[in-house]
Amino acid sequence: MELKNKYKQHGGELSFYQHPSKVNHCAMRFAVYLPPQSQSQQVPVLYFLSGLTCTEENFMIKSGAQKYAAEHGIALVTMDTSPRNLGITGEDDSYDFGSGAGFYLNATAEPWAKNYQMYDYVVHELPALINDHFPVLANKQSIFGHSMGGHGALSIALKNPSKYHSVSAFSPIVAPSQTPWGIKAFSGYLGNDRNQWKQYDTVELVKNCHNKIPLMIDQGTDDEFLQEYLQPELLEAVCKQQQHPLTLRMQTGYDHSYYFISSFIEDHMAYHAKYLLPAT
Repeated sequence: MELKNKYKQHGGELSFYQHPSKVNHCAMRFAVYLPPQSQSQQVPVLYFLSGLTCTEENFMIKSGAQKYAAEHGIALVTMDTSPRNLGITGEDDSYDFGSGAGFYLNATAEPWAKNYQMYDYVVHELPALINDHFPVLANKQSIFGHSMGGHGALSIALKNPSKYHSVSAFSPIVAPSQTPWGIKAFSGYLGNDRNQWKQYDTVELVKNCHNKIPLMIDQGTDDEFLQEYLQPELLEAVCKQQQHPLTLRMQTGYDHSYYFISSFIEDHMAYHAKYLLPAT
């Protein structure tokens, strides 16, 4: 694990790292914000999954989350959204597939299967690394994300409810099997068997979910991707049908950007703090 940069922020410390990933068979990058409380005790940890084209930096630079992480005493972890610079034909041809677009799944189709194991990276490898090297509570972790990362956070939490105390999302892709971004990604990474796609589709997962971890979502009404790519009404309908707890807040006038995220990040940090911290 190689430290690339380190900064003091809100009394805590923001650090950027690179390490050799065993599951992705390549170098991967991640960032950790440790709140000031971590200097004297172990703290809960909250993982954020970013959207298409993003890296481990975008959320840490633009969201403003560190201020609230410091107030609550919660560590923040972000990671790159895919492996990069592998020499795979087509990996840099488009913004929504390949580099910067790992979709938080385990690829099974060639030539992506060897390196694009982002589900295992997020669920298993990276948390093990964080738990071993940083003062965090391994049994106190939650997850949230934005857009493609919102898809990742929701689907991962639904598949692993015992691992995460809470989950939330900004502008998530809730039904990737039915929308252009997801269809392109799933076809390329998983092949054309749509039954294989269901394991990474939030709407499909809710249909068969027994441990009903609550879902909390903020979605802007002026999001340019709302109608074609995001379609939160599909999740709302299935949650109502399955009696799955969902808080869906349609935020008037907001778009898909980090301006939107930064406007409501305080709410999301407080939401996760309720689950991660002891009641006072």
